[in-house]
Amino acid sequence: MDRTRQGGRPGQKGEPGQPERKGGPLRLGTGIGWRPEIADAIEDPDTLPGIDWVEAVAENLCPGHLPDSLLRLRARGTTVIPHGVSLGLGGAERPDPGRLRSLAGCAEALGAPLVTEHIAFVRAGGPGTGAPRMEAGHLLPVPRTRDALDVLCENVRIAQDALPVPLAVENIAALLNWPDEDMSEGAFLAELVERTGVGLLIDVANLHTNHVNRGEDPATALDRLPLEALAYVHVAGGIERDGVWHDSHGHPVTRPVLDVLAELCARTVPPGVLLERDEDFPPPAELARELAVIRTTVEGAAHV
Repeated sequence: MDRTRQGGRPGQKGEPGQPERKGGPLRLGTGIGWRPEIADAIEDPDTLPGIDWVEAVAENLCPGHLPDSLLRLRARGTTVIPHGVSLGLGGAERPDPGRLRSLAGCAEALGAPLVTEHIAFVRAGGPGTGAPRMEAGHLLPVPRTRDALDVLCENVRIAQDALPVPLAVENIAALLNWPDEDMSEGAFLAELVERTGVGLLIDVANLHTNHVNRGEDPATALDRLPLEALAYVHVAGGIERDGVWHDSHGHPVTRPVLDVLAELCARTVPPGVLLERDEDFPPPAELARELAVIRTTVEGAAHV
């Protein structure tokens, strides 16, 4: 399969980099997560001005029957990136070939320059384990250990080899640390990139979540990341209850999350920044204001 890939063929150690297209590295701009509930607003530049690209949940798409809204966006040149939630790249089981074929089909149908997934596991059990297969219905954190990293790297290589475009993987929000972890988040992600050449989708809201829930400093994590591998950035809202941060994607983006975005932008110019909202959708005018604040944050950060 002929494609541009970060860091060369899977399994080869090389310099990571952004996905490229004719004319140089991919530059996305400001985007928003495409959801049916806000599809009309996304299509109308007078309602939501300055939308350069969108991201759609891959599992909600059928490559042969894409939503009319996405087809219209593609027809006028808007980049659409499929975002997977069910591969379970951090699980002990190898990625399911059927899920990989579906993700690859979405990328080809959309003409996407890359696809993204999460560094997480989502299922366990099944044949050979003596336990019934269980689907978590949630993105669960991968232990930051050498053994878990070995498994993740192999699963990422399998996914890379099955996809027609480069893959970028996202850090997730978590409520807890696994026992006996021996790597920080930054070190874990840096070695993953070094060993596989995979791109990074950095969710600054998730870095903030891990700061509140796990006591981890976002700036320390950012200092360890190979930001030359950055594909794009997620920004999302959440809420704190009883000392626990809930990454709800159903609340406005908070100042602490924007501060993490500014920290990242002080270190590099992100190829793209995307606002995620999955429920309790506000009026389009409020989404437009959030997008404007995100643009201002990115433009105002002093990248050295």
